[in-house]
Amino acid sequence: MKKTITRIALSTVLISGALFAGKNVAPVESEVLPVATVNPFYIGLGGVWALNSRECPCQSTRLKDNSLGFVGRIGYDFNKYIGVEARYLKAKWNKNFAETTHYGIYLKPQYYLGNDINIYGLIGYGHTNIHCTHNSVQRDYDKNGIALGLGFEYDLHAKNDGQGPDEKGFGVWADYTNLLHNSGPSKIKANVFTAGVTYDF
Repeated sequence: MKKTITRIALSTVLISGALFAGKNVAPVESEVLPVATVNPFYIGLGGVWALNSRECPCQSTRLKDNSLGFVGRIGYDFNKYIGVEARYLKAKWNKNFAETTHYGIYLKPQYYLGNDINIYGLIGYGHTNIHCTHNSVQRDYDKNGIALGLGFEYDLHAKNDGQGPDEKGFGVWADYTNLLHNSGPSKIKANVFTAGVTYDF
């Protein structure tokens, strides 16, 4: 009987110790890793060189002009192959007879040559205004239509930041866009070259 009581008491002590073991031990906190956020938006600001020409019935020849201005753009990369971009440009300085204003939205297919350079196309629809002044006569030609272009971008921070929507930081771009081709009675042609600095968020 005495042995039985001793065994019961010993068992009770062991069970109590097992139940309360670790009661005052601080819980282990697992490290929470930050989740990387992807911002596919980018903006850009640069200069534009506009080349315009039109037929002049009075001289039976084409009048040619070029002017300088500015361009702004904002875009969104769906992935590293396709994006969409909106642009506004105005070229009115150093002109002879034509001022160019254009705004439009473009589909932007692109292809990366490594992490730092990508080439892209522009397939867009927009509004173009050519304001002409010749022999004190002013005319405005407005046209809504397709605009096509081709260009490249260089990422100044292309280390391991990815492509397309994964890019971050500054870069530069340059491209060519045809806005008008033999449009209207004067068969106006309008082409622009743009270049500038871009920032990927």
